[in-house]
Amino acid sequence: MTDPTQTTQPLIEHLIELRRRTMWIAGGILLSFLGLMPFAQELYSFVAKPLMSSLPANTSMIATDVIAPFFVPVKVTLMVAFLLSLPHTLYQVWAFIAPALYQNEKRLITPLLLSSLLLFAAGMAFAYFLVFPVIFQFLAGVTPAGVNMATDIDKYLSFVLGMFVAFGMTFEVPIVVVLLNRMGIVSRAQLQAARPYVIVGAFVVAAIVTPPDVISQILLAVPLILLYEAGLWFCRFIRPSSDR
Repeated sequence: MTDPTQTTQPLIEHLIELRRRTMWIAGGILLSFLGLMPFAQELYSFVAKPLMSSLPANTSMIATDVIAPFFVPVKVTLMVAFLLSLPHTLYQVWAFIAPALYQNEKRLITPLLLSSLLLFAAGMAFAYFLVFPVIFQFLAGVTPAGVNMATDIDKYLSFVLGMFVAFGMTFEVPIVVVLLNRMGIVSRAQLQAARPYVIVGAFVVAAIVTPPDVISQILLAVPLILLYEAGLWFCRFIRPSSDR
């Protein structure tokens, strides 16, 4: 018979290791946050710059909540701290799961994590430097006469975070395509045949997660389609695991 203590002991060891890695992750984020707090106002100004540049003269954002002028810069700083400590976070996740992986899986996971990080950052940069200026200029242009375009800073931050996540996840499409092909779930031929559905789905997703204007929807849908094609191109150099 199997000794229950032999099963329980490895489980406890895994839980202890998971707790230790989680504490290292939280510690990395906390240290980054504390180090960035003196620059909280500058970080918020950087995030707010795309909208501030598009606002009419002699107008600014407003704070409808009493504590918003303090907490919004703190939220921005926490977001930046999370992003800054993300390489450390991914390393801790890697250190936890690596012992359970085969050597060929380790060779696949490492570039996958690095490329995921770079693509997510590229998606956020694309949103900040290209999409935000276009969206805010458009919204400022269609604001009716006599209406003061004064956005609440807390709502602005929520909008920015949502757009960052949307574009960051969009730029992960090549990773998803490559993984589906590599794991043998979907063949490259099937992925190519799904192009019409991907194009329609890209515009549906863009219509859901972006403001209700055609420009911002196109700015999300077109990169999504192009990134899907990039994933298909990379699949040419990767043999599915079912073929091994």
